[in-house]
Formats: sequence, C-alpha cells, structure tokens
Amino acid sequence: MDKDLLFKYNIPGPRYTSYPTVPYWQKTPPSIDKWKELVQDAFTVSNQTEGISLYVHLPFCESLCTYCGCNTRITINHAVENKYIQAVLKEWKMYCALLGEEKPLIRELHLGGGTPTFFSPGNLVKLVKVLLENAQVHTDARFGFEAHPGNTTDEHLEALYSVGFRRISIGVQDFNPVVLAMINRHQTFEQVKHLTLKAREIGYTSVNYDIVYGLPQQKNCSMMQTMLRVIQLKPDRIAFYSYAHVPWIKPGQRSYTEKDLPDADHKIAIYETGRNALELAGYEDIGMDHFALRSDELYKAATQKRLHRNFMGYTDTRTQLLIGLGASSISDSWWGYAQNEKKVEDYYKKLAADELPVFRGHELSREDLIMRKHILRLMTSFETSWASSSEVCAELYQALERLSEMEVDELVELEPFRLRITEKGKAFVRNVCMAFDARLWADLPQTTLFSQTV
Repeated sequence: MDKDLLFKYNIPGPRYTSYPTVPYWQKTPPSIDKWKELVQDAFTVSNQTEGISLYVHLPFCESLCTYCGCNTRITINHAVENKYIQAVLKEWKMYCALLGEEKPLIRELHLGGGTPTFFSPGNLVKLVKVLLENAQVHTDARFGFEAHPGNTTDEHLEALYSVGFRRISIGVQDFNPVVLAMINRHQTFEQVKHLTLKAREIGYTSVNYDIVYGLPQQKNCSMMQTMLRVIQLKPDRIAFYSYAHVPWIKPGQRSYTEKDLPDADHKIAIYETGRNALELAGYEDIGMDHFALRSDELYKAATQKRLHRNFMGYTDTRTQLLIGLGASSISDSWWGYAQNEKKVEDYYKKLAADELPVFRGHELSREDLIMRKHILRLMTSFETSWASSSEVCAELYQALERLSEMEVDELVELEPFRLRITEKGKAFVRNVCMAFDARLWADLPQTTLFSQTV
C-alpha cells in the first residue's frame, strides 16, 4: 500500500455503523411517542419480509480490559445476573406489546457486551428462551455471541448452541503476553485454540476473531507472530480494528500513556503487516476492517451485493428494524434511532416506571435518508449511484465536490450518476464516506470525537 496515502488520509473519522453518527443526532430527541410510531412503522414493513433483528447488551465484566471502548460494568458479583435478565425481558415485553398481536419474526439475534459469558450458561439459556417465547424464528436465522476466551466454557458453547446459536465472535485482540498484560487482558493461545476447536466440534458454522492494532507495546514483529497464530487456527472471518486512544472518554486507558503506543509510522507498519499476512493466507477484504474466507457467508454476501452494516457491524442479513435491549443499546427503525440509558441504574429506573429506557435519539430527515443510503452502499459494496431523483439532494453534490482530491489520488472513480471506490481506495472507504457526511461538514468537531482511520 502507498504509505504516503496512508499518512495523508489518516485522520479521525466515524466508523459509520449509522448515519447520522451518534454525536450528530438531534440535540432534542424525538418524543417517546414518535419513537414508538417509528418502531411500529418499521415492524409493519420488516416483519412481513425479512424479519427483525435483536441486539442484547450484557455489560458486566469481572475485570476491566483497559483498551476497551464499550459500555461496561465491572463486578465479580454474579448475583447481578438475574436482576439484569429480568429487566431486559421486561423491556422486550414492552416492545412486544407495542408491536401488537403479530409475532415478531427473529432473523438475527446477537449477544454483545461487556462479556456475555459473564452470565452463567443456565441464565443465558433462560434469557434466550423467554425472548423467543412469543416470537417466531426465521428459517435462515443468524444467532451469534461475543466470547471472552478467559471465561467462556464448554458449557457456554453447548448451552447457546442448544438454543440456536451458530456463530461465535472471540475477542483475541493480540496473542503477545506483554501486550495483553498492558491492556489487562487475561487469556492464552491455548484457551483461544480450545474455544475455536470446541465450537467447531459442537457445530458452530462461523468463528470470528477480533484483532486490534495500535495497542500499547505492540510491535511489527509481534503482530506477525499474532497473525501466524491466527492463520494457524483459521477463523472464518476477522475484524482487524484500529485501537482508539480516548482516555478522556475511557479513563481505564490512563493506565498507560501515549509513549507506550506505537507512533504513526509504526502503527501503519503494524497494520500493513497484519493486512498482508491475512491476504496471503486467503482472506478477502470485504469492507472496512473486515476480512473473510471465501467459504464464509460474509464474503458471499459481499460478492452478491447483499452485505449490510448496522450497529452490530457487518452482517449478511438486512432487516429494517433492529431493536436493542439492555443498558446503552441502540435501536434502528431506518427512519430513526434511539439509545437506551447507559448507566445500569438509570436503565432500571425507567423500566421500573414502565417507560422504555430511551434517553436520546434521532429522526432522519429526507436529506439524512438519502445520504444514509449512499454511505451504506459505499461501506458495503464500495460504490453508489443516483440515477433516481429520490436519491439526489444538495448535500450529495457537495459531497462529490469534496472527492476531487481522492479522484486525483485514484482512490475513487466518478462517472455520470455513479461513484466507485477503486481497489487502491478500499482501505480509505471511511474517508470517502466522510465526504458524504453532511452533518459532519456542517459542524466540524472542535475536539476529537472519533478514532483515526489507521
């Protein structure tokens, strides 16, 4: 890859799991009644065709991984499990009442965190079974969960498999013990290997690894060693993320300093080493930060132009309605977004008052919807078009003007009513999408809101 271009376009930017991105949602959110209306409208459309998606946020962890940017609650008290499960089930019951008599058709279910496997196998089964009691499961459903290798047991794998889970995402991050110690991550290669092999033995059909580059004390040579071990275990897909150092947002990151992090030169070298190793091993670049073997459904969806991206990341299924349950979860009705209270106590308080636990949201304007479509297409298929007047607005033409330098750098190709990201430009898809981010350009941040692109 062209190192000069990597430096040139290595600027902070959103990851575009939504548009508008969360910092640019309306200062005054839509009323809760408006949110309910948006959910009902989306359900009417979605449930009749593709079904709906469910995301459940399980925030508890026994220890803090200091690199983590997720919404977590650190505790070793497992007595919290039952109360939290009851709260999530109450929230789901409220949504089901809102949706009416028609049973939700569940196409996608994902357990994220935090550490979902903080919860006992029995409690996870109980949670899932009750979630599905008054629902139908799509014949081609996708059930997946995030797993910490340090505490995910064979019993967890077997229990979740018994209620329909076939996908597992393992938080590897790095295999180097020095790096893992720096980020307070306690796991071994043998644990990852056992978890991977056991999942496949039980019948899981897709194994994902999360790998992070730019971590404290990470070196180019250690990334190569990590990737050699990854390739040895051959997960079906890999999320290769850039570490975002935001200690003013995540105080846990203050356990080390910028001096412990690789500088820009070294971070780019680490990224190139990891990327090259994956591509040489047969992994295909299917979208920002994501690689998959050709046998994996994510790769097939990418080649068939049916890849989708939402708050759960890349997915090979698309539903109009995504309902997020649990503290900090975000829901998406296509026409609007809503986020739950982040603090567990605030989440409980609203549910105790029989209120949906939403604290902020956004209703998309016509212009938002148009730019959302273009950004989504770019993120999932590296191209977009606007032959129809329904896909055109003033913000689109402003975006195209911002792409002139990228066109000179051969990152994009502009044609009448069409834009294509070149092979050379795929690593810069985030930058291309930023050109389309009308709300970002209308109010450029004065402080750092996002991580750098590399």
